[in-house]
Amino acid sequence: MPPEVIARAVSSGLTLFGENRVQEALPKIERFPQAEWHLIGRLQTNKVKSVIGRFALIHSLDRWKLATALETRAEKLGQIVRVLVQVNIGREPQKGGVLPEDVPAFLREVARLSHLQVEGLMAIPPAVSHPEEARPYFRAMYQLFRSIDIPGIEMKTLSMGMSADYVMAVEEGANLVRVGSLLFGERS
Repeated sequence: MPPEVIARAVSSGLTLFGENRVQEALPKIERFPQAEWHLIGRLQTNKVKSVIGRFALIHSLDRWKLATALETRAEKLGQIVRVLVQVNIGREPQKGGVLPEDVPAFLREVARLSHLQVEGLMAIPPAVSHPEEARPYFRAMYQLFRSIDIPGIEMKTLSMGMSADYVMAVEEGANLVRVGSLLFGERS
């Protein structure tokens, strides 16, 4: 959304914003430093230097190469990076994310990195015709989320559900939803 839309939202009391694209987010973050910004889109390793210290939470840690890039940069800056591990719950080849069965091993490896703080999981289920069809994916995500018991990782956040299916996601255990198009309308 353009900055004038964000300005109205901030003046109305909204404080938490998610952005899919790093380059679009950076000018907004500078203009609205009072807001908390989350990176909800896929993060390319070449953009890591631009995100640390600017985003409160990165929702899309989906591969070891990204974890090590974040760790290296965060260590250099003396910062801790809060992240959610993205799970490819629908096993869709075109989407990023760790496969559900690989999440525990991935988390054990990431837990060894001293500058990354894993706070939970994020998923975007496959596109469906009716929101109810997403329920099994949300339920599976909640079961995975609840099953994680790894020293050094406190599972606090389960980010799933968007404008079309957020009610169902909350019913199935989400405690963070992404409802930008519900609040602001579709991207132009």
